[in-house]
Amino acid sequence: MIWTLTQVALGGALGSVLRYLTLSWVGAPVATLAVNVLGSFVMGVLFVALTTRPHLSPLLMAGVLGGFTTFSAFSLDAWKLWQAGQTGGALAYIAASVGLSLFAVALGATLTERVLA
Repeated sequence: MIWTLTQVALGGALGSVLRYLTLSWVGAPVATLAVNVLGSFVMGVLFVALTTRPHLSPLLMAGVLGGFTTFSAFSLDAWKLWQAGQTGGALAYIAASVGLSLFAVALGATLTERVLA
């Protein structure tokens, strides 16, 4: 169990640093949207690809992707847009974040199933 927790912690640190660098480079809320969509795609890929290597799941899925993707930051960005009176922008951001992330996870899983088949 200690090795699993170590993997999650190390992966989480890496994912958080990658998210921070992306936010610094691109800026919120666009970076948060990009991080969540990319993270969802990679989650779909790993969900399929790691079925034969489940020992990497704590490091990559719970750790790196858990630290990289940012639902709480997404929620804050949506709230800030709403509070700033940008209701349309907030609703578009919410719809794009959820819709594109669901599409990305499905695409990642489907493409990986085809490659591994």
